[in-house]
Amino acid sequence: MPRIKLGSWAQSAVDWLQNHLSWLFDAISTVLTGLYDGVHAVLDAPHALLMAGILAVVAWWLRGLLAGVFAFAGLALIDSFELWDEATATLSLVLVASFITLLLAVPLGIWAARDQRVSRALRPVLDLMQTMPAFVYLIPGVMFFSIGPIPGLFATIIFSMPPGVRMTELGIRQVDGELVEAARAFGTTPRHTLTRVQLPLALPTIMAGVNQVIMLALSMVVIAGMAGAGGLGETVYAAVTQVDIGGGVESGLAVVVLAMYLDRMTGALGKRVSPLGRRASAKASASARPSAVLNYRPGTAVATVGVVVLALVAGGMHLAGGGDRESVAAGSDIGRGQKVKIGYFPWDEAVATTYLWQNVLEARGYKPEVKQLDPGPLYTALAQGQMDVQFDSWLPTTHQQYMDRYGDKLSDLGTWYGPTSLELTVPSYVKDVNSLEDLKGKAGKFGGKIVGIEASAGMMGKLNGNVLKDYGLDGEYKVVSSSTSTMLAELDRAIKNKEPVVTTLWSPHWAYGTYDLKKLKDPKGAWGKGEKLHVVGKKDFAADFPRIAEWVKGFSMSEKDLASLEAEIQKGGKGKEKASAGRWLDAHPGLLDKLAPVKTS
Repeated sequence: MPRIKLGSWAQSAVDWLQNHLSWLFDAISTVLTGLYDGVHAVLDAPHALLMAGILAVVAWWLRGLLAGVFAFAGLALIDSFELWDEATATLSLVLVASFITLLLAVPLGIWAARDQRVSRALRPVLDLMQTMPAFVYLIPGVMFFSIGPIPGLFATIIFSMPPGVRMTELGIRQVDGELVEAARAFGTTPRHTLTRVQLPLALPTIMAGVNQVIMLALSMVVIAGMAGAGGLGETVYAAVTQVDIGGGVESGLAVVVLAMYLDRMTGALGKRVSPLGRRASAKASASARPSAVLNYRPGTAVATVGVVVLALVAGGMHLAGGGDRESVAAGSDIGRGQKVKIGYFPWDEAVATTYLWQNVLEARGYKPEVKQLDPGPLYTALAQGQMDVQFDSWLPTTHQQYMDRYGDKLSDLGTWYGPTSLELTVPSYVKDVNSLEDLKGKAGKFGGKIVGIEASAGMMGKLNGNVLKDYGLDGEYKVVSSSTSTMLAELDRAIKNKEPVVTTLWSPHWAYGTYDLKKLKDPKGAWGKGEKLHVVGKKDFAADFPRIAEWVKGFSMSEKDLASLEAEIQKGGKGKEKASAGRWLDAHPGLLDKLAPVKTS
């Protein structure tokens, strides 16, 4: 059967949309960004415990005193994890995505319920939307809207819409036909039949759909974090990529708390707004014991007063605490608060140099914003001007594909380290394997696999396209794509169990100082020459940040300095990278002035 080039057609369609409808995507991005920023500003403005109190009062009103107490305890736990800002960002993302999804899904569901042809046409579309892997939606999302919360919103809206449409249609179709006929017999218009008969009776089913929409939206936070949406998704993603068990547990629990809160509140709200739900609640209240204090729910007026009082207190505290301003050393405020967006992927030298330069730029009066992304989204963001610079471009092999793809949309700002080397490595206790030639015929010893890193890395293409073929290993070994952190975790596990393992690795890397490893020799030179680490910025970086461009062009690090910086960051632990890099910088007097010299008149 001939090859159907559906992927090429899809790429052409995306390119056409980018070229001809960029104005539309800019308008959508502006609207969505405004909605997100507005909701986030409201949720993030009060002190964490005051906002937790407001949400607890809402829980008390909807479900009772016990629910309010548990809600406050769960939200306070998030604050104790120092994840409150991330939680409010995630909650804002979920609320905005759910609102827009329901704004589209409910009318579509009503239309489908009233027209069988529309229902038949929508069914395969909804099946496609719900079964397509959610990661796929990030690709056009990043292409159309670049990185940030908007691609996350885009993917979330598409992924979570099907249950909203389906449940709305189902609820309206389940309304007793005799009731509808009776309404029509009394002269009720179709619009009033819908709003006064069908929708009120279908409300429990529709609210179940609302609940599913919100839950699916929340399940997308980690995927959205991969596109730079921030929030808990970014912390979960960072924990996964860095094998940070503690960070993963804490951020995961924060997601669980939000999920439970939203699930219980939407369920209770469904009972509040539904006539059938109110009737069931009234019966339950009538049969409840008067002493059931924990199940007591205040009236709407009392709950509103509580929310307003807490909101006023929060507003007063915000005004009283305003006006703070960070100071910069006299004569060094070159940046004058100019924002610099620095991206990085979770490779150790990238983490080290990124946070080093965050400290340097802050000391010179800039406002650097740091964001972790995968290589693909990061280079896309640089090409679109949504990010300014990144410090870990491996050229001319590992990241050359991105330089070729985006061409003159990027600027190479210079080399700061090199040459590097790519290699396969094994633990030193693996005998009789000292070069790539020695791997031949020994696949059974290593389980027939080579543990690799991200499939998008140029190193993986080099391994599959050159190294295995040159040494006759392509039919014997399977290269397992994973991530840098997963590869290191597998290496650590194998070494602890004294098991043979062969993995991709490169120099410089802290693993060579932590484990006793052997670099497999490459007598045929299949890996090619060593690479150099470049600083790569957006096209107009030098024009927008002339002083920084001048500084990074003179930036260089020795292997000793880089290793000690990485070690300091490793010692500082997860989440403390900036502070650790700051300590290392302070421990090297004169380095700040060398990296970012201030011209004196």
